[in-house]
Amino acid sequence: MSETAFDVVVIGGGPGGYVAAIRAAQLGLATAVVEREHLGGICLNWGCIPTKALLRTAEVARLIGQAQAFGLEVAGLTVKLDAIVERSRKVADRLSRGVAYLLKKNKVTVIEGTGRLAGQGRVSVTLRDGGDETIAAKHVIIATGARARTLPGLEPDGERVWTYKEAMVPESLPKSLLVIGSGAIGIEFASFYRALGVPVTVVEVLERVLPVEDEEISKLARKAFEADGMTIHAGTTVKTLKPAGDGVQATLEMAEGRTETLTVDRVILAIGITGNVEDLGLEEAGVRVEKGHIVVDEWCRTGAAGVYAIGDVAGPPWLAHKASHEGIVCVERIAGLAGLHPLDKNRVPACTYAQPQVASIGLTEQAAREAGRAVRIGRFPFRANGKAIALGEDEGLVKTIFDEKTGELLGAHMIGAEVTELIQGYAIAMGLETTETELMHTIFPHPTLSEMMHEAVLDAYDRAIHM
Repeated sequence: MSETAFDVVVIGGGPGGYVAAIRAAQLGLATAVVEREHLGGICLNWGCIPTKALLRTAEVARLIGQAQAFGLEVAGLTVKLDAIVERSRKVADRLSRGVAYLLKKNKVTVIEGTGRLAGQGRVSVTLRDGGDETIAAKHVIIATGARARTLPGLEPDGERVWTYKEAMVPESLPKSLLVIGSGAIGIEFASFYRALGVPVTVVEVLERVLPVEDEEISKLARKAFEADGMTIHAGTTVKTLKPAGDGVQATLEMAEGRTETLTVDRVILAIGITGNVEDLGLEEAGVRVEKGHIVVDEWCRTGAAGVYAIGDVAGPPWLAHKASHEGIVCVERIAGLAGLHPLDKNRVPACTYAQPQVASIGLTEQAAREAGRAVRIGRFPFRANGKAIALGEDEGLVKTIFDEKTGELLGAHMIGAEVTELIQGYAIAMGLETTETELMHTIFPHPTLSEMMHEAVLDAYDRAIHM
């Protein structure tokens, strides 16, 4: 048993953990990361990055299917699933190696193993290659992430009932697919498999798909998904999943109370996540856990002195960029930097990389009204934008929500081509506390999709030019 001392030890090397470690090292703190499996975490290895590689394939397949509209003739399309999966895994591996390089460059010690709070400023590590090591740390940051949530009777078996992990590396395309859950993860997988020709059914227990999004955007998304050939059942519960031949029989309880059975080849569970809080020594250390997540304050501090938690394990929103930002806020607070601001969760942009894409930030229209705000709403459709028409992507909407009294941008909600790239413009505007007047006086380049962002602001004040 050996013991090494650090200023900061991070348990977990995902997008929260490795970013926190790099920032700590930049600030002159002796730093170590304990990672049990993959640097980059689920996001880089089994989530954000490889799924976007798969969705890029889906996008190319859709474009090939629309080639005639662009004056091109393409003779057939062959789906080589093994090559599609191999490409996504290579993308993930390349970035994982990049994280290892960045940690080494910043002189962060990487310890391969499973970390656990051991009391009195210590972390015990069960090393991947065998043996144990104890690390002394003035500050410990827990960044262990989360895993797919399951429900009794809806457990994945890795063969017929998949989590995101199996869904990313299929050996063959399913003959039919049931996706349970219509959040970002479920809809992205539904969109990917649908683009490759798989019949897809989506079941959502709440009353609409993408339920955290603005209701108007959610309705447009459902219309687009159904036009693409998806079958969607909202307000529906999956009561049971049973083997049926080589597939799965699902019993659905529909919104109106009737029961229906559906037999599919494969099922993807996308019903949320729960934090990886087990076997970390949390209870003994006095760290409180509620509903599967560690309880923290605005500076990511737990109830135990010198112990912090960031990212998915610390609760929603469950987004990689939120985890990274929390990691930086946490470390800079530890280092005693002046002028810091805690994370404002209302200013964390959210993206769904389906076809069509969905992106949002801030309050929905309903949330703004329920908060008692008098609002002005601006909308601008893709069909009125020259760049969107030229791209052949003229279905979509940009929606803005302003406080009628102050001109504060309360929220922005978008659906259509490349909106996941556009949303950052509104994120910057909100971060700078920009008013409607400043946005209206900003010059947007032509021809671009971003012009719709400008027009949606103008429309909120009855000044839209191109509609």
